[in-house]
Amino acid sequence: MSAERLAGLVAELQPCVALTGAGVSTESGIPDFRSATGIWQRYDPMEYATIDAFLADPVKVWDFYGRRLDALGEAEPNDGHRALAELEERGFVRAVVTQNVDGLHARAGTRELVEVHGSLRTVECLHCGTRTPTAEVAAELPPRCPACGEIPKPGVVMFGELLPEAALERARQLCAEARLLLVVGSSLEVYPVAALPEETLAGGGRLAIVNRGGTQWDDRAAVVADAGAGETLRRVAELLPARPGRGGE
Repeated sequence: MSAERLAGLVAELQPCVALTGAGVSTESGIPDFRSATGIWQRYDPMEYATIDAFLADPVKVWDFYGRRLDALGEAEPNDGHRALAELEERGFVRAVVTQNVDGLHARAGTRELVEVHGSLRTVECLHCGTRTPTAEVAAELPPRCPACGEIPKPGVVMFGELLPEAALERARQLCAEARLLLVVGSSLEVYPVAALPEETLAGGGRLAIVNRGGTQWDDRAAVVADAGAGETLRRVAELLPARPGRGGE
């Protein structure tokens, strides 16, 4: 069984860092972006998700993001999110690096979290630089910056923007130091995040992948599970002892 093999690797290879993508959040009912039923099949990303689109028509862009916020308001962390938070608490997962912007890892309790694509939990005013929790300004859309009154940008990385350098550098450092990089729910197609497994492998670490469908890294992984994130990670958590190097409670 892949879960048994994966649990053995997590127990043996510390520190372990998790890298997650949309396949974790789809199990909470949040649609992905690039599949046949994904968001970009219904909305042209060039109209709604580029920095140029926001600068040209922030009201239109916020109509799109308002719909996403409504969906997030109904979503809850699933077994995948909760299992990773539990494994961090128990000492088996050092950190979670995520491509997701929905904030579900934080809501599940993950503390060491690197959101390389930003987060819908905050908005950023391009006029004055103020960052504000989305919940404080999203009662009416488009929101307004509490400091200057301008329409702030969603706190996600849009097409045409660079990933935040501090977050990306932290992700690279974590992956380079990991003896095991556990990729969950990511097809590893979007760069520069898709190159993070090389950081682990170059440092002598190993790679494990849990994803529905193949990735370009499968042939270099120690274990590949074509399976759901929640069911697999919950089983891994059940198989591991209370703490690394200790027996069960």
